[in-house]
Amino acid sequence: MKNIIEVSNLIKKYDSNFQLGKIDIEIPSGCIIGLIGENGAGKTTFIKSLLNIISIGNAKIKIFGKDINKYESEIKEEIGVVLDNMFFPEILTTADVNTIMKEAYKKWDEDLFYKYLEDFSIPKNQKIKILSKGMRKKLEIATALSHKPKLLILDEPTSGLDPVVRNEILDIFMNFIQDEEHSIILSTHITSDLEHIADKIIFIDNGKIVFDKYRDELLDNYGILKCDLDKFENIQKEDIVRYKKNKYNYEILVENKTKMIKKYKDYIIDKITIDELMVLIIKGEEI
Repeated sequence: MKNIIEVSNLIKKYDSNFQLGKIDIEIPSGCIIGLIGENGAGKTTFIKSLLNIISIGNAKIKIFGKDINKYESEIKEEIGVVLDNMFFPEILTTADVNTIMKEAYKKWDEDLFYKYLEDFSIPKNQKIKILSKGMRKKLEIATALSHKPKLLILDEPTSGLDPVVRNEILDIFMNFIQDEEHSIILSTHITSDLEHIADKIIFIDNGKIVFDKYRDELLDNYGILKCDLDKFENIQKEDIVRYKKNKYNYEILVENKTKMIKKYKDYIIDKITIDELMVLIIKGEEI
């Protein structure tokens, strides 16, 4: 499998003492990559670095095998972007968006854009300020798709949307990668979405990549062992990845769930969600 993105020596420092990196990572093509982490963990900084919106210093970032510093305009022709905040002025109409974007992108497909508007039930000449939040988000996605990009980079594309609209949008993303020549990087706090559609999960915490693993590997390998306070001492230290003490019990993050079920037969070991995994790694304690 080819890599669509290659990042090496990415370090970004801020006066607030926050630092992203050092990040070295390769992202395969033909996948949906879920990017997770707390607010302020560095996800948006990572995305802006990929897009060369902020200075990347001495880092090397290749997208489609090309250096972002040398081939930025060529690379961005092949990327569709949806950021957390709407990037079109509210006084514009949906028709104005088409007029602007066909000047911005060489491969802008006006017919495709209006087909997306029809599919999404977005009026063809409606002012953006009148559109609901869900409609605006779908307009952004339609815009990102209408110049036929190879890569979508999405920052909280389904945030604040109701479940019906979210499912519609997730279906669009799944259709986008069906030919395995397209890829998506999706940053979101709605980790349940990623459990349905993501191929890989990149977890960023405090500016560093905690793990970069395939979704199935994470969900099949990790588990939560639950036990009473008095039984905690019976768990061997080497089996505890992280633990959290509650009022009446312990929740213990374990690896190799199958092995742990055999080893601790009298204990409950549940399947884990991405949300639970993230919370235990960030908030849990080490032995």
